[in-house]
Amino acid sequence: MTLKNTRALTLVAGFLLTAPLALLARPDSAAAPAAAGAAISLPSAPTADQTTAAKLVYGLLSDSRYAYRPRALDDALSADMYKRYLESLDGGKQFFTAVDIARFDAYKNKLDDAIKSGDLSPAYSIFSTYKQRVDERVAYARGLLKQPANFEFNGADRYDYDRKDAPWVADTAALDALWKQSVRNDWLRLKLAGKKSDDIAKTLDKRYTNMAKGISELKGEDVFQTFVNSYANAIDPHTDYLTPKSADNFNMTMSLSLDGIGAQLQKQDDVVAIREIIPGGPAARSNLLKPGDRIVGVGQGDSGAMDDVIGWRIDDVVAKIRGAKGTKVRLDVIPAESGLDSKPNRIVLVRDKVRLEEQAAKSEVIDIPATDGVPAKRVGVIKLPGFYQDFEGRRKNANDYASATRDVAKLLVKLRADKVDGVVLDLRNNGGGSLNEAIELTGLFIDRGPVVQVRESGGRVSVEGDSDTGIAWEGPLAVLINRGSASASEIFAGAIQDYGRGLVIGETTFGKGTVQNLVDLDRWPANESARFGQVKLTIAQFFRVSGGSTQNKGVVPDIAFPVSVDATEYGESTYDNALPWTKIAAVPHTSYGNFAPLLPKLETLHTTRIGSDKEFQWWSQDVAQFREERAKKWISLNEADRRAERDREDAKRKQRQSERKQLGLTLDPLGDDSNDDGLASSERDIVKDAAREKLADKRPDPLLRESAAILADAVRLLNNDRQLSAQVLPTATRPGHWAD
Repeated sequence: MTLKNTRALTLVAGFLLTAPLALLARPDSAAAPAAAGAAISLPSAPTADQTTAAKLVYGLLSDSRYAYRPRALDDALSADMYKRYLESLDGGKQFFTAVDIARFDAYKNKLDDAIKSGDLSPAYSIFSTYKQRVDERVAYARGLLKQPANFEFNGADRYDYDRKDAPWVADTAALDALWKQSVRNDWLRLKLAGKKSDDIAKTLDKRYTNMAKGISELKGEDVFQTFVNSYANAIDPHTDYLTPKSADNFNMTMSLSLDGIGAQLQKQDDVVAIREIIPGGPAARSNLLKPGDRIVGVGQGDSGAMDDVIGWRIDDVVAKIRGAKGTKVRLDVIPAESGLDSKPNRIVLVRDKVRLEEQAAKSEVIDIPATDGVPAKRVGVIKLPGFYQDFEGRRKNANDYASATRDVAKLLVKLRADKVDGVVLDLRNNGGGSLNEAIELTGLFIDRGPVVQVRESGGRVSVEGDSDTGIAWEGPLAVLINRGSASASEIFAGAIQDYGRGLVIGETTFGKGTVQNLVDLDRWPANESARFGQVKLTIAQFFRVSGGSTQNKGVVPDIAFPVSVDATEYGESTYDNALPWTKIAAVPHTSYGNFAPLLPKLETLHTTRIGSDKEFQWWSQDVAQFREERAKKWISLNEADRRAERDREDAKRKQRQSERKQLGLTLDPLGDDSNDDGLASSERDIVKDAAREKLADKRPDPLLRESAAILADAVRLLNNDRQLSAQVLPTATRPGHWAD
């Protein structure tokens, strides 16, 4: 198979996590029945399109020169695929037994042939057993609920919840023992939250029933995608296969826009409910829908048949509601305050392009008060959750296409008008996105120059950079990162660090130093409609302008905060087939500053300040406690012990809120909430849960505030000490300018 000009395809330095099927078994999952009371019978063989798609994926990943690190599809890779497929189905080793695995071992060296031939019966056979085991486990769990003697919690039992590295259990009796402890833990959590026994039994019975339903309603395309991803992920951690539906969702995430009604939906039992109305969309403009309302019917246009969508999978309901801009959709809606047997209201909405503003860049200003004769400072903050770009809109030269760089540029203009003394760019948990956006965003803070080096599969290295003259923000800059900052975030943070353009603060980043391309499998048969899906293919590795890779090692901050997640638990270094760290030659670039002489002074001021910063101290304590508990990998099933632990947490939470009041600190909007209600997301009141999620965004953020304070320290020190400023910022021509 011949592929042409991969560089002409869209480059995506993204960080996409594809949920394994095991996640779909969770009670708060998006998976749900496709039709009330009816189970889907999974095919034992792939469709003709899936057979073709499997062969196309093979040609791309193992029979071409376009993958950055291709692997031959042989028995060795088959064994790797086999391991990953089992992990995707039963990563917690809660369903299969060693007997099952021994039977599956016959497929261990045959999955390569399955991909090449398109005969995927081994994948469906394994999944069929998985579905059967889920049904058996659910039946066992529901049976336990009818035996009150199972729910006495006065012994020394414990629940070992982390089974990732545990061996497969020997037999069904051993699984029974594991599941009994899991069910007992679910019961105890609800009991500690104040629920009565009858209510607990009803809640858990419904939860486990929904778990089985979620698996039973998975379609052939779900199994196909998961199996092909066991192949794609064996090539490298960031190569993924996307079905046409998954590809649409990925592109929607990247563009921050969709054509629809502008409502966030959530499954609640057998009904899809509105969790949130997106501002500016058709639903918001109509004033006819509100959070908590339930959609029970969907029809197209003025006269299309109304489909009863009770019991449907949420993605199928979403597909019915979305549609081309300007088209009509009719909805039968039961208001939140009415019973489900009430007569629905029929409303008509005209679909429109909806911008997902909640996921776009946002700004705020943090005031750092004057202390001991040191003047106050104002620090602007820009929170950027992703490097998004509407690729299609940009290709069409649209004036309003979504772009992280364009949005940040507008916010910088606003912050300049607010007369801030510096800017903190918050990239915490920013998993990446468009490589082009990372380059252009860097260009807002430097005056032309290289940003990143890209080495392709053949070894050719190209230098990508900012070619536009001028700087959007020449003032003091800090970049806040954590372990969740990946890919494009690491390109930006690394470039700012290499240029000496600003301070990098926080935790060492994820360590993803590879570039992916979205390859449309329909381009070769030239299909008019999407049939075969897409592959997010690793085609290159990126390097900093200083020559080092972010791969595995990540970007190390100039000023470090306590590590919240260990590198052995999360990050590129946890993947067994991740590329190693390496280095290439540096490329010439401007050096705006060298912060090394300043860092000891900043560290001293930082250490002194957090010594009396209650919020920062509490955060550090919580991180240490979290890491200690995570290392245990088990939890007690003794009610007295758990209740004492819960009481300690409640007392700690109340004490902290009391201290905030005494010290005049901003109160925690969730400071009066109990830590654990024992419920899954789909079991909570949808309106209250959505409101609580909004409040969580307003909780005290000591790391952001301390980052702003560190930047303010740097501004003061450099403005007040000309000799130090000449060392740190040799090219600056006036105070307050870190780049000219």
